[in-house]
Amino acid sequence: KMLRRVLLTALFMGALPSLAEVSQGHISVVLLGATGDLAKKYLWQGLFQLYTDQVSSGHSFTFHGAALTALEPGQRLMFDVLKKLACPPDESPNRCAVLKDQFLKLSQYHQLKTAENYTVLNREIETLLRQEGLKEAGRIFYFSVPPFAYTEIARHINSSCRPPPGAWLRVVLEKPFGHDLESAQQLAAELTSFFREEEMYRVDHYLGKQAVAHILPFRDQNRQFLDPIWNRHHVERVEIVLKETVDAKGRTSFYEQYGVIRDVLQNHLTEALMFLAMELPANVSRAEEVLQCKLQAFQSLRGLEKNSAVLGQYQAYASQVQEELQKAQDYISTTPTFAGVLIHSDNLRWEGVPFLLTSGKALDERVGYVRVLFKNRAYCTQSETLRDAGQSQCKAKQIIFYIGHGALKSPAVLVSRNLFRPVMPEGSWREAVSQSDLHIFGQPLSDYYVYSPVKERDAYSVLISNIYHGRKDFFITTENLLASWGFWTPLLDSISHQPLRLYPGGVENQHLLDFEMVSGEVAFTLAEPVELLNPSGLMPSDYRTIQSKFRQSPLVSAWSEDLISQLASDIEKTASRTVAHSGQFHLALSGGSSPAVLFQRLARHHYAFPWKHTHIWLVDERCVPLSDTESNFFSLHNHLLQNVRVPYFNVHPMPVHLNQRLCVEEDRGTELYAKEIMALVANASFDLVLLGVGTDGHTASLFPRSENGLEGAQTVVLTESPVKPHQRMSLSLPLINKARQVFVLVLGKGKHDITTLLSRVGHEPRKWPISGVSPSSGQLVWYVDYEALLG
Repeated sequence: KMLRRVLLTALFMGALPSLAEVSQGHISVVLLGATGDLAKKYLWQGLFQLYTDQVSSGHSFTFHGAALTALEPGQRLMFDVLKKLACPPDESPNRCAVLKDQFLKLSQYHQLKTAENYTVLNREIETLLRQEGLKEAGRIFYFSVPPFAYTEIARHINSSCRPPPGAWLRVVLEKPFGHDLESAQQLAAELTSFFREEEMYRVDHYLGKQAVAHILPFRDQNRQFLDPIWNRHHVERVEIVLKETVDAKGRTSFYEQYGVIRDVLQNHLTEALMFLAMELPANVSRAEEVLQCKLQAFQSLRGLEKNSAVLGQYQAYASQVQEELQKAQDYISTTPTFAGVLIHSDNLRWEGVPFLLTSGKALDERVGYVRVLFKNRAYCTQSETLRDAGQSQCKAKQIIFYIGHGALKSPAVLVSRNLFRPVMPEGSWREAVSQSDLHIFGQPLSDYYVYSPVKERDAYSVLISNIYHGRKDFFITTENLLASWGFWTPLLDSISHQPLRLYPGGVENQHLLDFEMVSGEVAFTLAEPVELLNPSGLMPSDYRTIQSKFRQSPLVSAWSEDLISQLASDIEKTASRTVAHSGQFHLALSGGSSPAVLFQRLARHHYAFPWKHTHIWLVDERCVPLSDTESNFFSLHNHLLQNVRVPYFNVHPMPVHLNQRLCVEEDRGTELYAKEIMALVANASFDLVLLGVGTDGHTASLFPRSENGLEGAQTVVLTESPVKPHQRMSLSLPLINKARQVFVLVLGKGKHDITTLLSRVGHEPRKWPISGVSPSSGQLVWYVDYEALLG
């Protein structure tokens, strides 16, 4: 009997305790894609490490390499890899030779191409176990194949290769897990139809990196020191960085689809971010508790926008894509190879603390680290040279989880001596001897307590061991995956055609990729070089001939970003002028998606805005509770009110929710709002009304052929929208036309047709309500971006 002979040989050489102890059952490991790059570089070595670690554990093993390649060539390729496997340095040569020999004998190759192939594999496993008289403990299927193959393989495993009842199944999946939220949802739904959640182990190999894997245990074991300082009052910033010197040559077919954000930030760096930002569960070893805390942390993250990121592309990338993918010479790639992203969390612990995630190819060094930099409030009168680093409160205070490479060349945890001496598990981490000539972030290594792993382990070896032990907290669950894609997809959509900064690569980059944080956004510190990828082709200078009038009123036009900046400045000037003249400023704001960008601009850039003297009114509201995400007030609160200091009594939401019901005429919500306006706004003339335009020509919630609000004496009306939620409350057209100033904001290609139409029609509010906006004694100004104006 083959397996028994292998076990007897291992016993004879001292590799196993005794045959009697080998009774916990048999584990079959099936590696799909067994002859691919990942398998050659990491996975077979990780499986061999598992075997050397667990050969005495009481389980027996067989290892099944599988691929589409035919039996003989596939077998030859696989065993060429297995013969090169290495034992750990601390393994004795004799034991190593035995273990390697036995591992090869326990490994076999299979061609897995058809449903019948999977049925045959299942039969072989069952026959082997029956002949050896062994009980099956479980099966591990490791998918080292492209994601497009997942569904078919999952179907075959589920239908004909599952272990019998009582034995477990663990299916290991490699990234990428989708391209955006929609594709990730689709892939997750397909896999869920074949496997239960507890059977799936999605690998992010960064979770196997020893420094990353130790972030949560470190926080847990050092609660007494970190609890008072792990918050916005003490942390200045957090940096999560992975820099590479290599470029994408040879991988451009993958990289053109994914780019640096999908390849690194959405997964590796986001997982490190979660370990830092999440609340600590009571038990960090319980996967369910860790997951719930991570999901809560995701919910607290502020949404990303185009200005949350700076993007670059190394100069040789375009020619590499043209060569490898046979693209035309004039082909322009908009795939970023460098990204710096600024992330904020809006929970109480981290509000205002910048989290910087940075990664790129063709950079000056290969290094990865997670750095928490603490605020320094000290002033030291005595010269620093006369002070001991451990006592000086003027030196930088930081905690660094050093992932690897760089100056240290290996994983480490560093804590500034002027913070605290950390608690570290003695069995797995040891204090390192200081190398006096090394500097980390400008400080000598002697300024830190430095700890390195007792035994360095490859990330895949760590993860494969965790799969064997069923440690789910080291893997990405479906909920975790979809939360991450939900966070990143809006940014990916907004930057899909954004110009990229070209950089030469390596040390020649100099300061070209340095970026800074300004008012919640990021921007490169150096002015744009002359050479720039500009896929859109047209620049504002191409539109100098545009007339400055639209429908006989002043027109301001620019690219959307510049237009929003100009509009925000004009609103601030109007507010300051009005407050100086009359002591208060009454501003009525519309809902919808376009104003949200303006609200954010006002909150983050206009610190001189006289909010203290400003009254905020709603132009219109949907008949939903104010806490509903569909509510205009909800959007206004999220994007503006919670970020500025408007007095509570100066905020005037529309009373759509009265007596526990929505927009019922008997509740007289429209009358209440009209009376409030009459009581507070002189002559019911708002100082400024901000409007938008719908594709059908509606404005506020005044729709074509509306029964209410287009004329008559009513100032606030209930209306019906053709789209859900149908019921609305709105200021009437006559009230809007009493305003001293009306600004109309129109953004995007989707508004080009209605903009063109409005440029040709006259005063016909029954057909196009926006055409009826004409302040009787005030000014109307149109703010229209180039896409809406020119298509």
